[in-house]
Amino acid sequence: MLRTKEQYREKLYSMRDNVYIGGKCLNRSDPLVEGGINVIGVTFDAAFNPETKDLVTATSHLNGETISRFLHIYQTQDDLYKKQQMLRKLCHVVGGCIQRCMGTDGSNGLYVTTKEIDDKFGTQYHERFKKWLDNAQRQDLVVNCAQTDVKGDRSKRPSEQVDPDLYVRVVERREDGVVVCGCKAHNTIAPYADELLVIPTRMMKEDDADWAIAFAIPADAEGVSLVCRSTSSRPRKHLDAPYNHYGMCDSMTVFDHVFVPNERIFMNGEYKFAGRLALSFANNHRFSYCGCKPAVTDVIMGATALVADYNGIAKAGHVKDELTEMAIIAELVYGAGIASAATANVTSSGAFEPNFLYTNCGRYHAGMNIYHEYDVLASIAGGFPATMPPEDDYFNPATKAYMDKYIMRNPEFSAEDTHRLFRFISDLSVSAHCGVSQYAGVHGGGSPVMERIGIRGFYDFESKKQIIRDLAGITANNSLHEGVMGKK
Repeated sequence: MLRTKEQYREKLYSMRDNVYIGGKCLNRSDPLVEGGINVIGVTFDAAFNPETKDLVTATSHLNGETISRFLHIYQTQDDLYKKQQMLRKLCHVVGGCIQRCMGTDGSNGLYVTTKEIDDKFGTQYHERFKKWLDNAQRQDLVVNCAQTDVKGDRSKRPSEQVDPDLYVRVVERREDGVVVCGCKAHNTIAPYADELLVIPTRMMKEDDADWAIAFAIPADAEGVSLVCRSTSSRPRKHLDAPYNHYGMCDSMTVFDHVFVPNERIFMNGEYKFAGRLALSFANNHRFSYCGCKPAVTDVIMGATALVADYNGIAKAGHVKDELTEMAIIAELVYGAGIASAATANVTSSGAFEPNFLYTNCGRYHAGMNIYHEYDVLASIAGGFPATMPPEDDYFNPATKAYMDKYIMRNPEFSAEDTHRLFRFISDLSVSAHCGVSQYAGVHGGGSPVMERIGIRGFYDFESKKQIIRDLAGITANNSLHEGVMGKK
């Protein structure tokens, strides 16, 4: 059953208070959480909007019901295409990350990997996960995927750490489940999610078996503490705008002897599949970036193009060149996602998995260009977004006339619209919320170095060498290419 955003809020507000921000334990109704809840609320509204519901909903292959696409398992290439389109569309609405794809990507990674574990060991993880997912779909739950461990000494594996809790691990196995300890970092939306999907963050060896654990747990379960950072666009007193109602929270999610029942465990010691699950999630999440990151570029590009109009420099050659370059970045990243969908693989579970090479190429290109895009906006907007007086000074009778007079640029645009645009660019590019978004543009889904490692590890360089051997007439026995030149 599809929920409304009001039903989503009502459920959140009834959860156990375990969100910590600024040294206080907060209810999820607190204003510091509101901006992120508003972002997720857009996904619920879109499911009932005739213009977007085809993108935002799907038919479940588990129960036949209409469900949120954020809880859907890719059954066709069209599902992958629509995921891309959905993310770009919704990210335009909120002016940045739509945040809900973490659960989608974790669910698709687990759906594929649990089947492969069962095929290898005869376990029942896949059926367990399907039951959990069926329930999540029917309740239209918001799911966070908690993958990144705090890791401690990066040169050491989980079992080699001085403190074993620096990776989430099993500390006790019971007949009816396990007890886990540890901490996951960078959990966007965790304080306003219904459920947490917890998965390994890396490849593991036999000594790391206790750290090879995957499970689902309610976000307010006993022993779970969400220690969060919250940012939102600056609140407006006079010039209210949609963008200023959105925000984001990221959590350090602490598991202090949390009991997980068997029916919620989807990997438990199968260390050889820890890397497979970690990479499957990363692949799906980088695929998501190929949809959402072009939307972020669209926002920065649109602000750049509009401020060029307001500054009266839209016809300048360097402005046209910079805008064209941003258009190329956006469409190449989006095109990588489309290519990944078009060449997706069908797994043993029957679900489609995006092409790893293209998702990594797209995500790498996005991460390497994020600061350049902000640099272009800063160059064309000028310094005013960083130094403009506070909003109140534009409405103070003693200073309003001065502010209206001296903010003017191109006379085609009013003082108020000019004020609105520069205030938006200030929020977009020089606020605390912007700083978090910039870092997320680099590191979210894996830093560029991780994409390089992924591409290097999976790319077929040997076939490229063979092309040259063939062209150069090089054979294994050092004779001329028989097909063209004949035998020596």
